[in-house]
Amino acid sequence: MARQRWASRTVFLLAAVGSAVGLGNVWRFPYLAGKYGGGAFLVPYLIALVLIGVPLLMLEFAVGQKMQRGAIGSFRKLHPNFGSLGLFALMSAFIIVSYYAVVMGWSLIYFLASFGVKWSSDAKSYFFDSVLQISDGVNVLGGINWPILWSLLVVWVLIYFCVWKGTTSVGKVVVYSVPLPIILLGVLLLRAVTLPGFLNGWKLYLTPVWSALVDPEVWTAAFSQIFFTLSLGFGIMVTYASYKNSEDDIAKDTWLTALINSGISLFAGFVVFGILGYMAGVTNTPLAELAASGPGLAFVVFPEALSLMPLPWLFSLLFFVMLLSLGIDSAFSLVEALNATILDKQQQGNVAKVSIGVCLGGFIAGIIYTTRAGLYILDIVDHFVTNYNLMLVAIFQSILVGWVYGAEKLRRYMNQVSDWTVGKWWNFSIKYLIPMALVALLATQFSKDIRTPYEGYPAWALGLGWAIVFLPLLIFLSLLVTDKTLINGRTD
Repeated sequence: MARQRWASRTVFLLAAVGSAVGLGNVWRFPYLAGKYGGGAFLVPYLIALVLIGVPLLMLEFAVGQKMQRGAIGSFRKLHPNFGSLGLFALMSAFIIVSYYAVVMGWSLIYFLASFGVKWSSDAKSYFFDSVLQISDGVNVLGGINWPILWSLLVVWVLIYFCVWKGTTSVGKVVVYSVPLPIILLGVLLLRAVTLPGFLNGWKLYLTPVWSALVDPEVWTAAFSQIFFTLSLGFGIMVTYASYKNSEDDIAKDTWLTALINSGISLFAGFVVFGILGYMAGVTNTPLAELAASGPGLAFVVFPEALSLMPLPWLFSLLFFVMLLSLGIDSAFSLVEALNATILDKQQQGNVAKVSIGVCLGGFIAGIIYTTRAGLYILDIVDHFVTNYNLMLVAIFQSILVGWVYGAEKLRRYMNQVSDWTVGKWWNFSIKYLIPMALVALLATQFSKDIRTPYEGYPAWALGLGWAIVFLPLLIFLSLLVTDKTLINGRTD
């Protein structure tokens, strides 16, 4: 079976940007900026982007494009024993998409509730009591929350119809789903600058609190945000690049994807902080408190701010359409990475049938997050996957390319096909800088989690989080030393 191809370079870029730009650009990045020193957070964020994000994204684009396989097949072609690294990445991708789709389900519920702005009387109570129907703790599952379950089903049906024809259906979707949220952000920004107090929000967003830079947690948060937002360590970018022609430009596509993604994050920050500045004045609530409210920023604080504005239903609709359109691209890119690996193995596999299996598996895996303890479980899983799994995959990717396959060999290939020359700085980054920086960050995070149980969750619940880290890691390491035939299909 001939490998799928993107219809054009523009479609590839839209797909890559769509995968990178997701819900985290709108709520996670502004939340981190609000929590970790405002403008000062931009320092570690931009350092992480240039020194870690861009080199690793370039690595993943180059590996996928050169090897013309999904994550497992590509890493196996770099070295026969490293196919299990692709498996490690895809296991993490599956875990993430299983709860990411649930967050999209919440957004769908809010979209439908926007017509009546049902949260206007008490946004916090609406989210936790009406939407989540949250239990008293992670120990109390409380049964299935049926509205969220049905919303999750709808989300997975949408994801399926985005990927059921592979690059053909994905290409048609991203032409609309990538520009749409940017346009909607522009509309919301125009509204924000007409509100009293928006400059106060921008001041908090841009004014640096330099003392924050001595906190290792700030750097860990910045680096994990770069990984999450650029879709690094999932196998996604390897897969997307494998649908390009082997002679396509790599350097330009890398920089364009990375800069557009970060630009949208910065742009979203102006929207969010502008509207929060208005809300702080209306409600007499400290602005810093509003900005540093975690997931509640998207589902409590921002909806409440929207309800205080003229025409609240209209701007609420725009906001949640934006969240859904942002989320769908990232969600189906995770599914496409899984699909590609299965199709690599089957060779004559049917894309639609494979997509049904993956989407059904993702839906079933997500049911646990639709219980009334779902938010607690989601919080635990997200913490461990984003702070450990993705960084571990990146470390081993750097070792594989830098020391086993040869960084210089891959750099020469990139320069053969790229208009912009990739300098030897890239070799240094892949071989030395990235592994050392990430090991240091992992050690810092590990030390913190051992000393202080994350968010005070009970030991058994945190044990679930550690299992999500160590089981895929142990599978990878065991296969690394024993298995050379993880995929039985062709790898030539």
